[in-house]
Amino acid sequence: MKTIKTIENIDLEKGSILLVDKPLRWTSFDVVNKLKYEIKRKFEVKKFKIGHAGTLDPLASGLLVVCIGKCTKLISEIQEQKKEYIGTFTIGATTPSYDLEKQPENFLPYHHVTKEDLDNAVAQLSGTLQQLPPVFSAVKIGGKRAFDYARSEKEINLQPKEIIVYSFEITRMDLPEIDFKITCSKGTYIRSIARDFGVLLGCGAYLSALRRTKTGDFSAEHAMDMTPYITTEKQLNPNRKKRDFEM
Repeated sequence: MKTIKTIENIDLEKGSILLVDKPLRWTSFDVVNKLKYEIKRKFEVKKFKIGHAGTLDPLASGLLVVCIGKCTKLISEIQEQKKEYIGTFTIGATTPSYDLEKQPENFLPYHHVTKEDLDNAVAQLSGTLQQLPPVFSAVKIGGKRAFDYARSEKEINLQPKEIIVYSFEITRMDLPEIDFKITCSKGTYIRSIARDFGVLLGCGAYLSALRRTKTGDFSAEHAMDMTPYITTEKQLNPNRKKRDFEM
């Protein structure tokens, strides 16, 4: 599939796949909404189809595949492809959201953790797994999103779902920080991997940084920089009540 990395090269008649490097703190909806505005202004059109192929959490940066025009028919196909992420786990504490949307708590000693402990945890979190989604997630229960129940402090019964972690590599160990690279299937919550990683280490962990580097054969290296389109502080750090979730 041919991709582009600039708005100027969009073909509204034939359709286009635009690779975007999503800024930190932006929702995937923010990106699509901004692109929609810029495309309407540049091409002087009122209506056209646009959507993204795989949501990214606001606290994550990196590759967002945006489909325009006739290429929106490819969204489902692209969403099914493997995803690659790099990021950082911080051990020795947990958060209710498994990332930095909530403040760290439940602090525990972590200096006893060894490279062998990390390797054992990685081995147990590789392959085909049954993963429990985060309470603060977009999973639907009875027609409502899980995070709606979580914010109202109502108890919910989340069900595990099957995911595949194709590869899981520790790239840096500087306790309490642990850098990683993970390739996984659609629907994998990296935040949940952080939680499970902390459980296996016996000291807790949360996701403190995340970047999506690949979706299938699409790479963030070839993605459009959104920085020139950030014109206000609100756009740089949008204050949203709801969040997107990495998929």
